[in-house]
Amino acid sequence: MSQELSVLLVEDDLPMQLGCLQALQLAGLTVDAVESAEAARPRLTAGFPGVVVTDMRLPGADGLSLVRHCHELEPELPVIMITGHGDVSLAVEAMRSGAYDFIPKPFSPEVLVEVVRRALDKRALTLEVVALREALARKEGGTARLIGRSPQMVAVRQLVARVASARADVLIRGETGTGKELVAQALHDLSGRKGPLVALNCGGLPDNLLDSELFGHEVGAFTGAAKRRIGKIEHAHHGTLFLDELESMPMGVQIKLLRVLQDRVVERLGSNAQVAVDCRVVAATKDDLLHKAQDGSFRSDLYYRLNVVTIDLPPLRERREDIPLLLEHFLLLAASRYGLPQPVVSAAQLRALMAHHWPGNVRELRNVADCLVLGVPSEVLGDGEVPAAATMLSLAETVEDFERSLIREALGRHGGSITRAAQALRVPKTTLADKVRKYGLQSVSSPAQ
Repeated sequence: MSQELSVLLVEDDLPMQLGCLQALQLAGLTVDAVESAEAARPRLTAGFPGVVVTDMRLPGADGLSLVRHCHELEPELPVIMITGHGDVSLAVEAMRSGAYDFIPKPFSPEVLVEVVRRALDKRALTLEVVALREALARKEGGTARLIGRSPQMVAVRQLVARVASARADVLIRGETGTGKELVAQALHDLSGRKGPLVALNCGGLPDNLLDSELFGHEVGAFTGAAKRRIGKIEHAHHGTLFLDELESMPMGVQIKLLRVLQDRVVERLGSNAQVAVDCRVVAATKDDLLHKAQDGSFRSDLYYRLNVVTIDLPPLRERREDIPLLLEHFLLLAASRYGLPQPVVSAAQLRALMAHHWPGNVRELRNVADCLVLGVPSEVLGDGEVPAAATMLSLAETVEDFERSLIREALGRHGGSITRAAQALRVPKTTLADKVRKYGLQSVSSPAQ
């Protein structure tokens, strides 16, 4: 979660309050307890970073009035209602008034913790979407553009923030479409450099033009050179030079780039004069440059010169939990770009997106979002038709449903072993164990450690 979420517990029965408090705290949750709706209201505002758990029967205003108050503050704020045996009709009314869920008495601590965790997960996603909308409105730079809640993307953001202001050159590795240019932009935004970010795709130009584009040329340096040209390296003075598809750079150009990296001077084609440059180089590759250096197709000295700081971007298929938030981001962008309403994504569509292999990574997901907004077919979702919102599960519920089925299937394939299932799903064993408890999957089979 981007911020620590808490639980506001509203319960006037002190033994019941203490029991709920202890159950939630033992589960590692932050809890604040009050005894009335009147005491709870001053603590609640739009954007409240947490969820509310309230008893139906309270002194003064009852729990139903608190549900309605929260719904007026913010319809997306989850409120969980605790009800007695005779309060079924009130529980139904609470759900109609916007309650997230209700728990009938008596209930076990495990049931309370599971429902609260589910609500907190939903709240975390809602708050991240709100923050994303605000970031888009402010056009924030920096790591705000590196979207994702997965551990891999959290680590990428932390590394970018840590090295952005350093003078060290950076190598970004990742498959096509994983967002290497976004990382380069984030590094530049946070670097404090006053010059521009200058980008060049090394695979998009013939060898002779690449040389001129990088280093510039003087008049008469070659046929057609009618005037002096400042190269990309020189243009990036006091800024950042981003070299994409570095693996395709010709060997001769690699030698000249190495000198720039070592001496921070550049010579234009057709000139003997050296021009001092102060630019940071950020290079990106989809290949294993160490392997290419070992087989002689890439200069090893250039590889080691660039390999001081390396940022590895995971493919989308290895961070599927980021798909809903990325999709929301791209739908917002597409709706704004095309001047069309943002569509609601069905549970079936989101399940298809979560199950897709994503060979084109984040770029492919962006294309799908464009198709959804435009209402045109896409390879992933077919005809792109979006059903009415009334038939939808919430985004968080759909993600949970998919994650639960994925974990159940993995446990079944591996005889209930959390260790082997965690290896297959590429998640830490402790993380999977928490999710098994969260989704109540222990009964599928006894997890063999």
